[in-house]
Amino acid sequence: MMPDDPRETEGSPRRGDPVRVATIPYADPYVDAVLPHDVERVGPSGELSPWLDVDYLAEHAGDLDVLHLHTAPGAAHVAVAAGECWAETVRRLGIPLVVTVHGLRAPGSGCPGDAVTDAHLAALLSTAEVVFTLTPGAADEIAERFGRTAIVVAHPTVALPDPELGADRGVVGLRLGRISAAVTDPGALVRAALSGAVSGGGSLRVLVDAADEPWIGSAVRKLAAAGELDLVVHPSGDWVRQLQQLHVAVLPEPCGSHSRDLEVCRDVGTRVVAPSCGWYAEQWSDVVAYGTHEHGRLDEVSLAAAIGAALARPMPRPADRVWRAEQQAAVRRVHADVYAQLKDAVHLVPGELGAGPDRS
Repeated sequence: MMPDDPRETEGSPRRGDPVRVATIPYADPYVDAVLPHDVERVGPSGELSPWLDVDYLAEHAGDLDVLHLHTAPGAAHVAVAAGECWAETVRRLGIPLVVTVHGLRAPGSGCPGDAVTDAHLAALLSTAEVVFTLTPGAADEIAERFGRTAIVVAHPTVALPDPELGADRGVVGLRLGRISAAVTDPGALVRAALSGAVSGGGSLRVLVDAADEPWIGSAVRKLAAAGELDLVVHPSGDWVRQLQQLHVAVLPEPCGSHSRDLEVCRDVGTRVVAPSCGWYAEQWSDVVAYGTHEHGRLDEVSLAAAIGAALARPMPRPADRVWRAEQQAAVRRVHADVYAQLKDAVHLVPGELGAGPDRS
């Protein structure tokens, strides 16, 4: 007698066993934050997931119950996963695919409508059984552009504030380096941020990861040498501490959808100045927005004014840890429910599960 599930063979886990989930990427702060404790994370780990290799996928399809892909526009793993061969292999093997849409446009590509990003998302969302995203606005955009219903889950906590570390009132932080490679004119960005910081009675601190030091432009070095701004090259892995020491953090990307740095700032109690594009203000209501011109170009006057307005507000308190823990538990329960339903389902029409986004 053939098993009901073509992937279910003798010795395979049955109902009641932990759900075996392979995530792409294998681990990062967000993936770790949303993964339920009672699932079995299927490896191996690695910078480029072996689950993106169709031969590996076919050979090890019986080792997992759910495959969960997290999209970040422009990331190498997204381009590979969007390939016709990979998506077709996932469908042929009957592996339930979950996709979390973190971004709906590639940074620096314009807002919205980047053809490459759209093609990648369209390919992945047409294969996915279930789609997650982080804000109601992003869910509406996914429905309009791709005809898919997304389950909305809040971005959970990803950082703990250091109780021994205080913030410097009036200090505005701006991150440069590879992280802001999409900024077409870093010099203009720095000058606008400096203008806003000084007019608001504060100062500008440009933050650069030690690994990104070669990306520091000559304009920034000259301003630092003249004493007009503070240039801090910090160790890799020290980013949370750097954010906690600021009154205001500026998100430099000219176009985007959601931001992990924004959640870190919420966790540690740093005010955020973010572009008006995307869904930053839905991600956290306590955000001061600045404008961008068409195609994501910086509006320097708007940025300076937003920084001045942010400095005039008191520094927010770090997020309540009890509330953040409850929020994270709720997000994990949603993931656990979806994984369990997908494991138990024999066949699903793409999009059938989770027909209505959770907008609570």
